[in-house]
Amino acid sequence: MAPVISSISPVQGPAAGGTAVTVTGTGFTGVTGVKFGSAAAAYVVVSATKITATAPAGSGAPSVTVTTPGGTSNGVTYTYVAAPVVSSVSPTQGPTTGGNTVTVTGTGFTGATSVLFGSVSVAFTVVSATQITATAPAAPVAPVAVTVVTPGGTSNGVLYFYVPPPTVATVSPSMGPVAGGNTVTITGTSLTLATAVRFGTGAATALTVVSDDQITVQAPSGSGTVAVTVTTPGGTSLPGVGSASYTYVPLPVINALTPSQVPTSGGSAVTISGSSLGLAQSVLIGGAAAPFVAISDSELVAISPSGAPGPVTVKVTTPGGVSNTATYQLVAGPLI
Repeated sequence: MAPVISSISPVQGPAAGGTAVTVTGTGFTGVTGVKFGSAAAAYVVVSATKITATAPAGSGAPSVTVTTPGGTSNGVTYTYVAAPVVSSVSPTQGPTTGGNTVTVTGTGFTGATSVLFGSVSVAFTVVSATQITATAPAAPVAPVAVTVVTPGGTSNGVLYFYVPPPTVATVSPSMGPVAGGNTVTITGTSLTLATAVRFGTGAATALTVVSDDQITVQAPSGSGTVAVTVTTPGGTSLPGVGSASYTYVPLPVINALTPSQVPTSGGSAVTISGSSLGLAQSVLIGGAAAPFVAISDSELVAISPSGAPGPVTVKVTTPGGVSNTATYQLVAGPLI
C-alpha cells in the first residue's frame, strides 16, 4: 500500500533550502525517497508515521512526496519563499538610549518573524510586504546592521548609526535683546548633526554648523534667563545653567540727563537716568564714545566731551540694544 502524507511542518522555507521539514502520515516503512517536486531531499525515517527531511534548494510551490516499495504518496504543498531584502532604514541615525521608531523599507517582509539591530531582536510591526516599523534598542555609539528574518531567511543588513547626545558648553554672547535676531555662537560636543536649537521654548533660526564643536544660530525673541539646548539624532542636550544659559535684556531707556546744560570745555559729569542701564556697553555723546560708570540699573554717570555750543545727543548701548536719544546743551561761558 502506498504511503499517505497527512501534513508537513513547516509548510514553507527559504529558496536556499536547508530547512528541517517534519513529514507526518502513515506507511513510511521502507522509505526509498523523499522529494520536493522533482528534487530529492535528504531524510531520516523516525517511525512508520514520521520522517524528517531537509528541504533542498528550490522555488515555487512543489509537492512533497514519499516513496516506498508500496508506491508514491499523495503530495502536500511546500512553498519556497524568497529571502527578504532591506533597501533602506529611516532615520539612519538615533540616540544610544534607543526607543525611537525606525522605518525599514524593502521587499518580502510578509510573515516576518524578527527584526534585528545587530544581534538584538526588537519589537516591530509589519505594515506591508515592503515596510516594517521597529523600535530601536539602546546600544553604544557604533553602527549596527538592521536585518529582517522571515520564513524565506535573513535579509541583507543596512547600517543604522548610534550617535552620542550633544552637549552645550558655552553660549556667546550670553545676553541679547528681547526681540532676538542676533547671532549667537554655541560651543559643545557632537553638534555636527544639529537639527534644532531652542532658547527655552523658543526655536532659534539660521542654524549653521561650523564644526562638531561649534554652531551659530539667530536667537529667537524671549525674556528672562533661559536654557539653550541643541537637538541631534543623538537626542537633546541637557538643559544647563551658567555658561549654557542665555539672558534676554530689555532695551535701555533714557528718561533724563542731569544737568541739562554743560560747558563746551567738556569734562563735566552727566548723570543719565532711565531703566535697563546697568549692563551698558557704551555711551555715545555727540556720536563719540564717552567714559562712563554704571551706578545702578537706572543710573549712569558719563563724562562730557568738549565741543561747540549747541545740542548734543546721548545714546546708551547694552546687550538689549540701543536706547532712545536724549539731548543736553553745550553752553559757552559761565552756566546759570
